[in-house]
Amino acid sequence: MPKLSAMTGVGVRVRGALRGLPRMLREDLWTAPVDPVPPVGAPGSPVWRPAFGMLLLLGATLVAVWHVPDLVPRGAAVPEYAVLLVVCQALALLAGMWQPLYAWWASLGLMAVSVRIAESAMTPGELFPWTGPEMALQGGALFLLALRVHPRRAVLALGLSLLAGLVSSAFTAQAHHYSLDAGAPVVITAVGIGAALRALKVARSQLVVQSGLTEEERSRRTLLEERNRIARELHDVVAHHMSVISIQAQVAPHLVDDPSDELRENLAGIRENAVEALAELRRVLGVLRSEDAVADGVRHAPQPSLDSLGELIGTVRRTGVGVTAETTGTPRPLAPGVGLSAYRIVQEALSNVMRHAPGARARVEVGYHSAAVTVRVTNTAPEAPAPRAGGVGHGLLGMRERTAMLGGDLTHGRTPGGGYEVLATLPLEGPA
Repeated sequence: MPKLSAMTGVGVRVRGALRGLPRMLREDLWTAPVDPVPPVGAPGSPVWRPAFGMLLLLGATLVAVWHVPDLVPRGAAVPEYAVLLVVCQALALLAGMWQPLYAWWASLGLMAVSVRIAESAMTPGELFPWTGPEMALQGGALFLLALRVHPRRAVLALGLSLLAGLVSSAFTAQAHHYSLDAGAPVVITAVGIGAALRALKVARSQLVVQSGLTEEERSRRTLLEERNRIARELHDVVAHHMSVISIQAQVAPHLVDDPSDELRENLAGIRENAVEALAELRRVLGVLRSEDAVADGVRHAPQPSLDSLGELIGTVRRTGVGVTAETTGTPRPLAPGVGLSAYRIVQEALSNVMRHAPGARARVEVGYHSAAVTVRVTNTAPEAPAPRAGGVGHGLLGMRERTAMLGGDLTHGRTPGGGYEVLATLPLEGPA
């Protein structure tokens, strides 16, 4: 009984497959679309396409001229219908560059008509039903089809072409030198080469797309990391001020002789709100902190500002880079976020000089203005080519994030002497 049940299941599946075969053939060989032709320059677009089109035009013309004598008896005049037939076959082959599926159908139908016309005019020693020109036309049509459809569809078209050749060989009025054994390897090779080229094109397109996605993901991840770093640093700055507010609110009643109950209540409320805000800030942004031991020790250190610029420049000088610094305007205390961002921009700009401009001299200019502070880092032209970087740098992306966060402006670019300049303007009051 189990064996009978298994055989019944196999029979049901076979019948279902047979019932669905006509629909599959209709979709694969008629209604289903072919691969679109990518525009010139797009991923997967062959750069040799224009040259290939010219060669195809030349080849189709030569094959058409070669095919005319096969359609008429030896020594007879060439009738107009024979010329029209070979022209249509050549045009069908050319149309395969744009509509390969319909062009193959047209080539197959014209081949059947050509065989019927040529059969009575051919001598027994000539190849039949596929003469040399017919092999070239059928092979070309199948090659162009295999370039633009799934290999399964190309194999189905190949099978139908071979079947058409076999049927044409079965209905003849005289004996011939049958050529299916010689023509089959030609068309099979054409389909194989076309399918291989399509697979190569698909793989190349996927590689280009994947590379773009990888680069986009890398940029997005770097942007998120830089934002997280900024958030951690601002968290430390804001947490410091909230802690000071809390302590001052707690100490203030002791600095007043006989403070009123209302004053005590208000100061207690200020301290309570500050403590709650600090706890909420740490709860929301604390997840951004690194959990490794090194970062755990560093993250509690005071955040740098422009006051630490001398130490940064001294560190850079010890690496062998010549750096000069100049301050214009009257230095003043900056908001922690502004001072931290200005310091980080100078730090990243000097790092870029060390990485990308070997032997160059750098200059750092800090300008204090009534409503903004500017930092300008320039370097001379490098004395030697920079070593090839192992990855994609995103330092400018971080600078732009910092200036945008404060409502400032960042410009950068090459200088006339072959150097580079980074100029950041940071408002003292922050974004509106």
